[in-house]
Formats: sequence, structure tokens, C-alpha cells
Amino acid sequence: MIRIEHLTKKFNGVETLREIDLTIRAGEIFTFIGPSGSGKTTLIRLIDLLERPTAGRIVFDGQDTAGTELERLTIRRRIGMVFQKPAVLNTTVAENVAFGLKFRGVSQEEIRERVPAALDLVGLPHFADRRAPTLSGGEMHRVALARAMVTHPEVLLLDEPTANLDPVSSNMIEDLIIRINKKFGTTIIMSTHDMLQGQRLADHIGVIMGGRLAQVGSINDIFYQPKGREIARFVGIDTILKGIVRNNENGHACIDVGEVRFEAITPCPPGQRVALYIRPEEVTVTLTDDSVQRTSVRNQFVGKVTKIMPNGPFIRLTVDCGFPVTALITRMSCQDLSIGVGTVVSTGIKATAIHVLPDAHGAPG
Repeated sequence: MIRIEHLTKKFNGVETLREIDLTIRAGEIFTFIGPSGSGKTTLIRLIDLLERPTAGRIVFDGQDTAGTELERLTIRRRIGMVFQKPAVLNTTVAENVAFGLKFRGVSQEEIRERVPAALDLVGLPHFADRRAPTLSGGEMHRVALARAMVTHPEVLLLDEPTANLDPVSSNMIEDLIIRINKKFGTTIIMSTHDMLQGQRLADHIGVIMGGRLAQVGSINDIFYQPKGREIARFVGIDTILKGIVRNNENGHACIDVGEVRFEAITPCPPGQRVALYIRPEEVTVTLTDDSVQRTSVRNQFVGKVTKIMPNGPFIRLTVDCGFPVTALITRMSCQDLSIGVGTVVSTGIKATAIHVLPDAHGAPG
């Protein structure tokens, strides 16, 4: 539905986006993730036709958007937008929701039908007469969603839709996003800094790094098969090791990392320098007793816990096995095993859980 070709944007000579090529399919939830300042908001604004690209083009449903202002306005009216900090007018909630309809010249009769339906969609059916500035942050976001959806957009753009919201409000907004997509088939394009939100909502994800589209793919592609170190770090992979393939039999490889040997699944041939990427939740942690011998996990390494960090409902452990390994375990597991800084543990990593990429420029070890 939306095709982006060689898109570049400069502000005062400074390049914010460079050579973006991307296709977003009708009816999907597509999420941009990336560090602050990477260009996510600029790309959202370009798709919304609030800015014109310096080079390249955006094609909306087969129509080039680089036309006259009237042609661009016609396309924009098929798009809804909710900004990171949605502004509300100092009027009632109903009048806020109706604003876009009035701007389009929709009749009063139709407005009276659409506004209650939009408020019902976002769970605010009894807020029509409330003054919009008196609402909470979460309620304002829902009003902004109602204001966007009341125009029946084909595409809904969301820039950091849950930024600065409490967890309860964030969950409500996420539920709304999924409901809107499923109920109306609305194409939803959003940016977020929340990795878990990207995993929960997206059909496809685009990673923006330094103004470039570094990788596009499914949740599994981005979070479990990142295309490089920078992306891996961003999506939460701390354990990145460099080694060299010693042998490979039908895709089952032995890889030397310093003095330690790993087994992993990869087509990389013997002699290939590689990088091993290991997600923390793929690492099992046990105490160093006979349970180690009872597991089928190929890669087992004994080490000492050097750091313990809370991570929401989990605990993030750093284990020194002669090389650093990061593991994510439940708080209950941490308590049951009496793990503390200095505890000696065994870490287990399945061969199938290691993502291996060629690393021609890296030294092994």
C-alpha cells in the first residue's frame, strides 16, 4: 500500500534520513524502532506528508505523493495521525473528536453519528461533554485516537503512542491499536522506543539506525537474527562473542572462542571468522551439581556471577565464564537457587539458540 523509494531528508544541510527503501503492506502493523534521534519521527512525518523529502519518493496506494498541495491534501485525508504529545483544544471532548470532520465539511447529522461511535471505540462513551484539558494523559491519548479514527482513515500513524504513560494506560492504548487493526483492517504505522511493545504489536519491524534503515523483518528476524552488532545491542543482546569455525558437518559447527569451544547451527565453513549472538533469555542457569550432567544442552560453561540487575519481573545476571554471559531468569528462580554476586553457576546454551554471522573484520576470542 505504501512504497518508499530512495527516501532522503535533510534539514539545514544535515542529513536526517538516507536512502530509505521500504514497502508497507495494507492491513499490517508496521513498527519503526531505533535509538532517540535516529530519524523515526521524521520518517513518520514524511509518510504523513507533513514534510517533503529532499530526495526519493513515497507512493501511496499507487499514487506518487510528490504532487500539488491539493493532491497531497486528498491523500492526507486518507491518513490519521496521533502525535507523541497529542494536543487538545480547550473545548469539550466531543468537539475535539469532531474537529477533523468539520474541517472536511461533514454534515452535522453525520458528525452526531460518528463522534459517539469513535468515543465508544476508545472506551470513553460518557466523556463527550467533559472539557478536554481536564483529562489525564492516558485519556488525552485515547481522545486523540478517537479524533483520528472518526475520519475512517485507511492508514493510522502513531508516533511513540505510549510515551510518558503509566503501565495501565499503555496497556489500554496497545489493546486499542490491536482492536483497530483487527476490526477495521486499518494499516497502522508506528514508532516506539519500547522493544517489548514492538514485539507485542508488530507484524513487521524496521530498525532505524543513524538515519538508515538497518534491517526490516519479522519479530523473529529482528530480535533473534539481527544483522549486526549495533542492532543486536539495541534489541537486548549483550552476549556477543567472536570466534572461528573449526569444523562444520551438515550445518552443525564447532566454533572456537578463545580457548572455549561452542557448538552452533550455521552454514559458515571451517576457517570463517564469526560473531555469536546469544539472547539472555536463551541462557539457562543452574547450580554446579549433578544436574549439569542430566541436560542435553550442548554448550555448558561454569562461571561466577559478577552482577545482578532487576529487569522488570526478571533478574538479569552477568556470569564470568572466562567470557561474559548475560542470562535472564525469574526472580523466583534467583531466590530458589540463592544466587548472589560470587555464586558459582553453570550456564547452558542450546546450539540452536546461537545466532551466527560472518565477522570478517573481527579477531577471534
